[in-house]
Amino acid sequence: MSENVKERDFELIERFTTGNAGAFERLVELYAARAYQIAYGLLGNRQDAEEVVQDAFLKAHKKLPEFRGDSSFSTWFYRIITNLSRNRYHWNRRRGAEVNISMSASFSDDADAKLEMEIPDKALNPQVLLQRKETESALERSLRALPENLREVLVLRHTEEMSYAEMASMLGCELGTVKSRLARAREVLRKNYYATDAG
Repeated sequence: MSENVKERDFELIERFTTGNAGAFERLVELYAARAYQIAYGLLGNRQDAEEVVQDAFLKAHKKLPEFRGDSSFSTWFYRIITNLSRNRYHWNRRRGAEVNISMSASFSDDADAKLEMEIPDKALNPQVLLQRKETESALERSLRALPENLREVLVLRHTEEMSYAEMASMLGCELGTVKSRLARAREVLRKNYYATDAG
């Protein structure tokens, strides 16, 4: 993150803490879209993601006067998003709700291989579309089978394209831990995918 962005955010925070409500509205405008992407990537449900983002901004509004600036605002706020998403995910699991994550992957050995959202091309013939749908379903099941800490690093790295340092700060762990989790996540995802696909 550039110094200009940090300075802009700190200025908005300072204005908000001195009574300027519009400064917080500006923070909402700046960070709502990416916050939603993170929540949706972790939860796979639009309604849950929207509720998490709303709750996160409410929490940020309440806690912002205590913000000390040890990290950037974005890291601090996305940590709130991640924690609330974890809570919602576990709440859904206790209720037996389905957790869906619609993504597709190129299962390459490249350390920075992309996981990308796949939108079927309506011009393709039905057989190809069916095959894609089956592939997507197999991948969804594989992702749901990942432990939470592994699914998180995949979403943050490949969907949000966060740096390892940003992920470590957000998740509250060491850089080496992030890298090892990511390597493990890719390995387990491949095994889950091919096991599911074979089944």
